[in-house]
Amino acid sequence: MPEGNPDRGRLIFGQCRTCHYPEKGVGHNNGPSLHQIFGKVVGSQEGFDYYSENFIQADFVWTPIFMFYWLANPMEMFPESTMMSLGIIDSQERADLIAYLVEASE
Repeated sequence: MPEGNPDRGRLIFGQCRTCHYPEKGVGHNNGPSLHQIFGKVVGSQEGFDYYSENFIQADFVWTPIFMFYWLANPMEMFPESTMMSLGIIDSQERADLIAYLVEASE
C-alpha cells in the first residue's frame, strides 16, 4: 500500500460523505460512522441497523490494509452489500483516503 496523504484523502472522501462521517460525535448517516473504524469488527457498530447480511456474517476487523483492498472493488468482495460504491481504482487515492480516515479518528 502506498503512503497516503490525508489532505488529498479529505478531498477524495467527499464522495463518501453522502453516507459516512469520520468525525467524532457525528454518528451514523445512511452508512455507519467511520470514526475510529480501524480495529472494529465489520458490520457490528452499535446503533447502525442497516448492515447487509454479508457484513453481519463477516468475521474480521477493519485494518488499513484490508480497507485498501476492499475499496478497490467493494461489490466484488461483498456483492450483496447495500453500499453504493464502485470503489476507487487508483491505489494512491485509496491510500490517501485511508490516511484521512486515520487522521480524522485521532
